[in-house]
Amino acid sequence: NLFALLFLLVAMTVSVRAAQRTAPATSEPLLQPDASGEEIYRQACAACHHPDGSGQPQSVVGFPLPLPNGHTFPDFNDCATNTVEPLADWIAVVHRGGPVRALDRHMPAFGEALTEDQIERAVKHIWTFCKDSSWPRGDLNLPRAFFTEKAFPENETVWTTGVIGSGAKAISNELVYEHRIGSRGQYEIRLPIAAQQQEPGGTWSRGIGDVEFAVRRTFYANLDRGSIFAAGGAIVAPTGKENEGLGNGFWIYEPFAMWGQMIGSNAFLQVHGGVEFPSDQTLGDTESFVRTAVGYTFARDQGFGRAWSPMVEVLTASPHGAATEWDVVPQVQVSLSKLQHILLSV
Repeated sequence: NLFALLFLLVAMTVSVRAAQRTAPATSEPLLQPDASGEEIYRQACAACHHPDGSGQPQSVVGFPLPLPNGHTFPDFNDCATNTVEPLADWIAVVHRGGPVRALDRHMPAFGEALTEDQIERAVKHIWTFCKDSSWPRGDLNLPRAFFTEKAFPENETVWTTGVIGSGAKAISNELVYEHRIGSRGQYEIRLPIAAQQQEPGGTWSRGIGDVEFAVRRTFYANLDRGSIFAAGGAIVAPTGKENEGLGNGFWIYEPFAMWGQMIGSNAFLQVHGGVEFPSDQTLGDTESFVRTAVGYTFARDQGFGRAWSPMVEVLTASPHGAATEWDVVPQVQVSLSKLQHILLSV
């Protein structure tokens, strides 16, 4: 027992002296409060995401890759990955870790180690890995209204259902598929599917209506100004059964343009205008339209939770030689998934 006690005392002495020899000469923190975004990234992020943003291999990080969700580390040099999400979602993931947006648990939370300002500086340094400035930033991807289309190009699928329960009853459905082309282009296919009565209590007609094909391009996007502008054109084909009220029976050609404007960090204004030209003036009238949406987005749980966007649309349509029609459409959009990629609008 005496030998064991002497050995323990000697070991403790050696350990204390070794600690004294390796102690840092200064007590200053490794990361200064005014550190640049690059310095913060290298200290806090590069161990997993690599100094050049491409992601470290499994031999460096020490845990299996790909991750359980089937993905490896994102490549921040890929502009399609780097630009699609808004700043608030980047900050949420860094602040509270991957699970806050249904991402992998290996992404740790830095909310207690870094200030919000330091986190924002690090994120904006990550943004610099995308070298092509033509890609619009995700903050300009404003909430989607029912009728006022957005200027931001994206990959999205939208299903809209409407029900008329009195008079001539109807159930309308519309499937919209949008696919991005490069940094600023997009094509769109709009497929209407309806079941309706032509008169109250009458027989039901069911089928596909007139299908629309559209292309558009974003010509201007400036995050500092909070502005984005796009224009394009659409063709509506007479694919429906016009004798059953499921189509027009003629082609429609439609040039259009959209403008989006951030107001502060949470409010927004969107404007969408165009003109519809029928292929047969005896069957349909030329009609101009302007659609405007204004709203505000807020998130629960100090900005890290579910996002809500109440808004109102004001719609005007002016058929040639007829009175202008007006509609007001109040609505709210809410995210259903943590990743904020599944949204419900009512």
